Amino acid sequence: MKKLLVMLLCLTMALSLVACGDNGDGKESNPPAGSDGTNPPETQGAQNPPASGDTISLTMWGAEEDQTLLTELIADFKAAYPDQKFDIQLGVESEATAKDTILTDPQAAADVYAFASDQLPALADAGAILDLSTVEPALQSLAGKTIADIQAANTQAYNDLATYNGKYYAFPSVADGWFMFYDGNVLSEDDVKDWDTMVKACEAAGKKVGFTFCSGWYNACLFYGAGFNTTLNADGTTSCDFNGTSSKGVKGVDVVKYMQNLASSSAMMALPEGGTSAAFTGGECAVIFSGCWDSNAAQEAWGDNYAAAPLPSFTINGTSYAAAPVKSCKMVGVNPFSKQTGWATLLAEFITNQQSQVKRFEQRAAAPTNIEAAKDPAVAVNKGVAALNAQASTAIIQSVGGNYWSPTASFGEQIAQGTIGSDDAAIQTALDDMVTGVTAPVA
Repeated sequence: MKKLLVMLLCLTMALSLVACGDNGDGKESNPPAGSDGTNPPETQGAQNPPASGDTISLTMWGAEEDQTLLTELIADFKAAYPDQKFDIQLGVESEATAKDTILTDPQAAADVYAFASDQLPALADAGAILDLSTVEPALQSLAGKTIADIQAANTQAYNDLATYNGKYYAFPSVADGWFMFYDGNVLSEDDVKDWDTMVKACEAAGKKVGFTFCSGWYNACLFYGAGFNTTLNADGTTSCDFNGTSSKGVKGVDVVKYMQNLASSSAMMALPEGGTSAAFTGGECAVIFSGCWDSNAAQEAWGDNYAAAPLPSFTINGTSYAAAPVKSCKMVGVNPFSKQTGWATLLAEFITNQQSQVKRFEQRAAAPTNIEAAKDPAVAVNKGVAALNAQASTAIIQSVGGNYWSPTASFGEQIAQGTIGSDDAAIQTALDDMVTGVTAPVA
C-alpha cells in the first residue's frame, strides 16, 4: 500500500508538470481541440490520481467476438493492481465501425476502445484519440514503460500504422491482413505460387477458389501489385489512379481483363463480404483467401493437409507481378475526454502487451504485433501467421477515405457477375465511373 501511494504521488507531480508545464515560451500548453471545437478536459486521471481507496471507473469497447477474452484481460488487469479498486464496464463496438460511433460524440465514447488502423487519421484529426506522449509519465510510474519501450516491443510496420503526423497514438494489438489458405491434398507448394497455375489445378480437381471480389480490401491487390496507388488526402478524399496507367506501365484496363478472366473460370467462387469462414465448411473450396481469424476453420476443414501461403503472382502482357495484399492491424486507443486518462492508458497497454497478445492468439488465432509474442512456440508454428509474415515485403498500407469502399465493392461485384463488357471502351467506362465515386468530395 505504501509503495502504491508513493508511486501515485510521484505520478501526480510528474503529470502536473506535463499538463501545466512550460511549452518553451513560458506559457501553459493547451490540450488538443475536440471534434466539436471544444477541448478535452485536462487529463484529470493522469494529473490527479485518486487515493488507493477510491474506485477508478472506466469504460472499454471491443468487438463482440472478443468479449470473453476482454473480460478475462480485465480480470488480469485488476489482479495486476490488487491495491486499487476498479469499476470497468465492457461494451460491444466493432473495430470496423468504431470511428463512426466515436466521432458521433467523442465525449460520450468509451475511455478505451479498439479500432482498425485505417481509422487513425480521422480519429486524430477530430481530437478523439489521445497522443500517448501526454501520458507517458503514467506508463513510466505504474507500468515501468516508456513510449519507446512500447514501440520496441512491436514490429516496426505496426508502429508505423499507430503513428500519424509524427505522433504515436495507439497500442497495436493484432497483425491484420489476408493471404491464401489451401488444401495441400489438392495443390502443391508450386501450384499456389502462380494465380493461373493454381486456378487450372483447381479446375482439374473439380475444386473452387474462394475470393471476395466485392471488397476493395481484397480486389485491389492486383491493382496495387501492378503499381497502382490510392492516397488519403488531407480533406478526407481519396486519390486513385486505377483507371489510368500505373508506375510500372500497366493499364488499368489490362488489370480488369485479367480479373475478368479469373472470374470466368469454373473454379472461381465469388464469396460475399464476411463469407470466408462459411466457405470452409462447404467442402467445395481448395483455396480460400482470408486471414488468421480463419486459421482454425481451415485446419478443421482440411486437417493435416491444411496449408497457407502468400498471395500468388499474376502475369499481364508477359510480365509477372506479385499481388499486393493490404497490411493493417487492430489497435487500442484512449479517449482524450476520459476523466482517467492515466489509468485508461495503463489498461490499453495491458490488454495489448506480450502476455495478452499470446492469450488473444490462443483464443482467437489472432496474429501478434508484439515481437516476443510472435516467438511463442504456439504462434511460431502457426501456418497462417507464417504466411502473413512471409508476404510482409509485398503487402501495402492501404490509404483511403470513406468514399473508397462502396464504389470498389460494386465494381468487384460487377466483375464477379460478368456484367462489364470485355471491350476496352466498356472496361474504361466502368473504371472511370468507379474512380469518380472513389474520389468524390466528402459530404
